[in-house]
Amino acid sequence: MYKRHIYVTLVICLGMAISMNSQTQTVMQKTVISEDQQDVLNAIEAMTQSFNSKDIEGVMSSYEKDAVVIFEPETPVTDFNALKEMFLGAFTLNPKFEYPKGHEVFVNGDTAMHIAPWTMRGVAPDGSKIHQTGLSIATLHRQKDGKWLMTFDNPHGNYLINK
Repeated sequence: MYKRHIYVTLVICLGMAISMNSQTQTVMQKTVISEDQQDVLNAIEAMTQSFNSKDIEGVMSSYEKDAVVIFEPETPVTDFNALKEMFLGAFTLNPKFEYPKGHEVFVNGDTAMHIAPWTMRGVAPDGSKIHQTGLSIATLHRQKDGKWLMTFDNPHGNYLINK
Protein backbone atom coordinates (compact mmCIF):
# COMPACT_ATOMS: atom_id res chain seq x y z
CA MET A 1 0.00 0.00 0.00
CA TYR A 2 2.85 2.41 0.86
CA LYS A 3 4.53 1.76 -2.49
CA ARG A 4 1.26 2.48 -4.28
CA HIS A 5 0.92 5.78 -2.43
CA ILE A 6 4.41 6.76 -3.53
CA TYR A 7 3.56 6.02 -7.16
CA VAL A 8 0.25 7.85 -6.91
CA THR A 9 1.92 10.82 -5.27
CA LEU A 10 4.40 10.97 -8.08
CA VAL A 11 1.62 11.08 -10.63
CA ILE A 12 -0.17 14.01 -8.98
CA CYS A 13 2.98 16.00 -8.46
CA LEU A 14 4.03 15.52 -11.99
CA GLY A 15 0.62 16.24 -13.37
CA MET A 16 0.35 19.66 -11.87
CA ALA A 17 3.90 20.87 -12.32
CA ILE A 18 5.70 22.53 -15.18
CA SER A 19 9.13 21.29 -16.19
CA MET A 20 12.15 23.30 -15.14
CA ASN A 21 12.82 24.27 -18.75
CA SER A 22 9.32 25.64 -19.18
CA GLN A 23 10.71 28.66 -21.01
CA THR A 24 10.90 26.42 -24.08
CA GLN A 25 7.40 25.00 -23.59
CA THR A 26 4.47 26.18 -25.68
CA VAL A 27 1.89 28.17 -23.75
CA MET A 28 -1.37 27.94 -25.64
CA GLN A 29 -1.06 28.51 -29.36
CA LYS A 30 -1.10 32.26 -29.43
CA THR A 31 1.76 34.70 -29.31
CA VAL A 32 0.55 36.91 -26.49
CA ILE A 33 -0.97 35.84 -23.21
CA SER A 34 -2.51 38.15 -20.65
CA GLU A 35 -0.76 39.21 -17.48
CA ASP A 36 -3.21 37.10 -15.45
CA GLN A 37 -2.48 34.03 -17.58
CA GLN A 38 1.25 34.56 -17.11
CA ASP A 39 0.78 34.96 -13.35
CA VAL A 40 -1.09 31.63 -13.21
CA LEU A 41 1.61 29.94 -15.26
CA ASN A 42 4.24 31.44 -12.94
CA ALA A 43 2.39 30.02 -9.92
CA ILE A 44 2.43 26.54 -11.47
CA GLU A 45 6.10 26.93 -12.36
CA ALA A 46 6.96 28.01 -8.80
CA MET A 47 5.26 24.90 -7.45
CA THR A 48 7.24 22.78 -9.91
CA GLN A 49 10.53 24.37 -8.91
CA SER A 50 9.72 23.69 -5.26
CA PHE A 51 8.84 20.09 -6.10
CA ASN A 52 12.01 19.53 -8.12
CA SER A 53 14.14 20.93 -5.30
CA LYS A 54 12.24 18.82 -2.73
CA ASP A 55 11.05 21.97 -0.93
CA ILE A 56 7.91 20.69 0.80
CA GLU A 57 7.04 24.10 2.25
CA GLY A 58 7.19 25.63 -1.23
CA VAL A 59 4.97 22.89 -2.62
CA MET A 60 2.40 23.16 0.17
CA SER A 61 2.32 26.96 -0.06
CA SER A 62 1.10 26.56 -3.66
CA TYR A 63 -2.29 25.37 -2.40
CA GLU A 64 -5.19 26.97 -0.57
CA LYS A 65 -5.82 25.59 2.93
CA ASP A 66 -8.73 23.35 1.86
CA ALA A 67 -7.45 22.36 -1.59
CA VAL A 68 -8.55 19.09 -3.18
CA VAL A 69 -5.86 16.95 -4.80
CA ILE A 70 -6.68 13.79 -6.73
CA PHE A 71 -3.65 11.57 -6.13
CA GLU A 72 -5.43 8.70 -7.85
CA PRO A 73 -8.66 8.63 -9.89
CA GLU A 74 -11.88 8.95 -7.89
CA THR A 75 -9.95 9.52 -4.64
CA PRO A 76 -9.83 13.18 -3.55
CA VAL A 77 -7.50 14.12 -0.70
CA THR A 78 -8.07 17.29 1.32
CA ASP A 79 -6.26 16.62 4.61
CA PHE A 80 -3.20 18.89 4.75
CA ASN A 81 -1.01 16.34 6.55
CA ALA A 82 -1.95 13.55 4.13
CA LEU A 83 -1.15 15.82 1.18
CA LYS A 84 2.20 16.68 2.69
CA GLU A 85 3.07 12.99 3.24
CA MET A 86 2.11 12.11 -0.33
CA PHE A 87 4.36 14.82 -1.74
CA LEU A 88 7.23 13.80 0.54
CA GLY A 89 6.86 10.25 -0.74
CA ALA A 90 7.07 11.47 -4.33
CA PHE A 91 10.39 13.19 -3.64
CA THR A 92 12.03 9.77 -3.25
CA LEU A 93 11.43 8.97 -6.93
CA ASN A 94 13.49 11.84 -8.40
CA PRO A 95 11.00 12.24 -11.24
CA LYS A 96 11.72 14.04 -14.50
CA PHE A 97 8.69 15.39 -16.30
CA GLU A 98 7.79 17.55 -19.25
CA TYR A 99 4.79 18.96 -21.05
CA PRO A 100 5.61 18.36 -24.71
CA LYS A 101 2.30 19.76 -25.98
CA GLY A 102 2.38 22.92 -23.87
CA HIS A 103 -0.13 24.52 -21.53
CA GLU A 104 -3.51 26.18 -21.66
CA VAL A 105 -4.43 28.81 -19.11
CA PHE A 106 -7.87 30.38 -18.87
CA VAL A 107 -8.80 33.16 -16.45
CA ASN A 108 -12.28 34.31 -15.44
CA GLY A 109 -12.09 37.00 -12.77
CA ASP A 110 -10.36 35.52 -9.72
CA THR A 111 -10.61 31.92 -10.97
CA ALA A 112 -8.22 30.24 -13.39
CA MET A 113 -7.83 26.85 -15.03
CA HIS A 114 -4.51 25.32 -16.06
CA ILE A 115 -4.53 22.33 -18.45
CA ALA A 116 -1.42 20.44 -19.52
CA PRO A 117 -0.73 16.98 -20.92
CA TRP A 118 2.33 15.53 -19.19
CA THR A 119 4.94 12.80 -19.55
CA MET A 120 6.96 11.58 -16.58
CA ARG A 121 9.98 9.35 -16.14
CA GLY A 122 11.32 8.35 -12.74
CA VAL A 123 12.86 5.52 -10.76
CA ALA A 124 10.94 3.51 -8.16
CA PRO A 125 12.59 2.61 -4.83
CA ASP A 126 13.26 -0.90 -6.17
CA GLY A 127 15.21 0.57 -9.11
CA SER A 128 12.57 -0.09 -11.76
CA LYS A 129 11.97 2.67 -14.26
CA ILE A 130 8.64 4.48 -14.31
CA HIS A 131 7.09 6.08 -17.38
CA GLN A 132 3.63 7.64 -17.21
CA THR A 133 1.50 10.13 -19.09
CA GLY A 134 -1.66 12.00 -18.27
CA LEU A 135 -3.64 15.22 -18.43
CA SER A 136 -3.39 17.67 -15.57
CA ILE A 137 -6.32 19.95 -14.82
CA ALA A 138 -5.90 22.46 -12.01
CA THR A 139 -8.04 25.35 -10.84
CA LEU A 140 -6.50 28.29 -9.06
CA HIS A 141 -7.95 31.18 -7.09
CA ARG A 142 -6.47 34.67 -6.89
CA GLN A 143 -5.90 35.67 -3.27
CA LYS A 144 -6.49 39.15 -1.86
CA ASP A 145 -2.75 39.83 -2.17
CA GLY A 146 -2.84 38.87 -5.89
CA LYS A 147 -1.10 35.50 -5.47
CA TRP A 148 -2.64 32.54 -7.33
CA LEU A 149 -3.09 29.34 -5.29
CA MET A 150 -4.38 25.96 -6.41
CA THR A 151 -7.78 24.93 -5.08
CA PHE A 152 -8.28 21.76 -7.13
CA ASP A 153 -5.56 19.63 -8.70
CA ASN A 154 -6.28 16.58 -10.84
CA PRO A 155 -3.48 15.00 -12.90
CA HIS A 156 -5.93 12.34 -14.09
CA GLY A 157 -8.06 14.54 -16.32
CA ASN A 158 -8.07 11.81 -18.95
CA TYR A 159 -9.25 9.07 -16.55
CA LEU A 160 -12.77 8.66 -17.93
CA ILE A 161 -11.56 8.67 -21.53
CA ASN A 162 -9.13 5.84 -20.77
CA LYS A 163 -11.58 3.89 -18.58
